[in-house]
Amino acid sequence: MKFSRSHRGAALTPVGSIVAIGAFDGVHLGHQALLAQLRERAAALRLPSVAVCFEPLPRQYFARGPVLRLTPARERIERIGACGIDHLLALRFNQALAATSAEDFIENVLVDRLQAREVWVGPGFRFGHQRGGDLELLQSLGQRHGYVAREIAALTANGERISSSQIRAELIAGEFDAAERALGRRYTYAGRVVRGQQLGRQLGFPTANLRWPQTSLGFGGIFAVRVDGAGLKRHPGVASLGYRPAVGGKELLLEVHLFEFDGDLYGKRLTIDFIAKQRDEWHFPDLASLVEQIRRDADEALSLLGVNPA
Repeated sequence: MKFSRSHRGAALTPVGSIVAIGAFDGVHLGHQALLAQLRERAAALRLPSVAVCFEPLPRQYFARGPVLRLTPARERIERIGACGIDHLLALRFNQALAATSAEDFIENVLVDRLQAREVWVGPGFRFGHQRGGDLELLQSLGQRHGYVAREIAALTANGERISSSQIRAELIAGEFDAAERALGRRYTYAGRVVRGQQLGRQLGFPTANLRWPQTSLGFGGIFAVRVDGAGLKRHPGVASLGYRPAVGGKELLLEVHLFEFDGDLYGKRLTIDFIAKQRDEWHFPDLASLVEQIRRDADEALSLLGVNPA
């Protein structure tokens, strides 16, 4: 898959293209089905397929605080590429693009940059400065510029409607199986292990600590997990995600205790698979109460993961 960022410049697809525009947050089963249709349509017309998205997401750019998303930028790019699309145009959503009128967006991006022959958008799609463009404008200017604009029905998989907002709500509620059915995969988070305060080790439960970006999906609590990376494969663990109110923590961290493991993981990249939520974050009156609860959490995680205690 070819990858570009700029909304200006020479034509990326001089022979024409079939284009789908969307957020593609999560690249869930509905997105995958849409991109498969796009790829098949482009192949039938012997034209390149192009997915257009924005980075950051427009709602991130305009928000005053953190905006939750299912997939960080890098993962979203990789997952769109895995769908077999020829080109991904991940437009830099900045002040210049936000100020671009809908008409200029059509001419600069869809016509000049992509030589679009078909443009696919979802229900209620709006674009351009102050959301001034819609399907009607796309279709009207399409007659002038030689492309056809069409609205794609709500995304579905296995007969069920799927949306990124629905999946976010399911994950926040700890409904990981429901989210898996919509995503087509387990929800995972990947990051590098950073040095912490060694508090877990002092309490008898050493942890691998991963920073959790404010823009990543925001759900907190205690979880049974499986871990891959750095020589580990589906290794069982118990994880805490949050600000650690029990010890006055201020940084959002994912702390993972790996059962029956004693090694150095600093700087290593791990992928955490969330299997089940056990409870929310709690505040404890003293460290003894915290340690006792950690032991109970560890026992419950082992049970949820089907692992016999050593």
